[in-house]
Amino acid sequence: MHALQYEITLPADYDMTVVRDRVARVGHRLDAWNGLGIKAYLMRERGVDGSPVNQYAPFYLWNTAEGMNSFLWGGAFQGLVNDFGRPVVRHWTGLAYEEGGASGSPAVVAVRRRQAVAEGVELSEAMEEAAREAGRLAALDGAVCAGAAVDPRHWEVVHFSLWEHGSPKAPGDVFQVLHVSEPERDSLPRGRQW
Repeated sequence: MHALQYEITLPADYDMTVVRDRVARVGHRLDAWNGLGIKAYLMRERGVDGSPVNQYAPFYLWNTAEGMNSFLWGGAFQGLVNDFGRPVVRHWTGLAYEEGGASGSPAVVAVRRRQAVAEGVELSEAMEEAAREAGRLAALDGAVCAGAAVDPRHWEVVHFSLWEHGSPKAPGDVFQVLHVSEPERDSLPRGRQW
């Protein structure tokens, strides 16, 4: 599994209906994308759920590098680049994924938490803890799914979860879910991934 996210931060007075309308118009295009486990079309609005910014920030869980690369270099991503400019794309390698008790319910919000892996910490212990956290989040009431991944270049762990209600029980940045494409969600490997 590979996790991927880019963030497009928009002006404070930006009309976020532009983002909503764009997702409504093009979001379905990845509903059958080969190699894609989940794409959550995410948005934050300044002043909503504690967000300091207006932002469009889709989050992906990929089953295959081929599917991810086909998206990035095969033309689909170019449409976003043409509309908003080329964003920095963050990429993490998968540590764990779990379906939640609310699996099958539509996701309303997502939570993303990034945290640095401290210098000197035992890496196997830190990654085990990240995998356990994915399982803990998935077991909480209202969780649709949860995952964890790591960027070993910057030693950053990302926790990502989808929730069926607007009161997630996970710490982190809260995003509105505008659409979810999940063509190969059932194929995402469960549990620890090493």
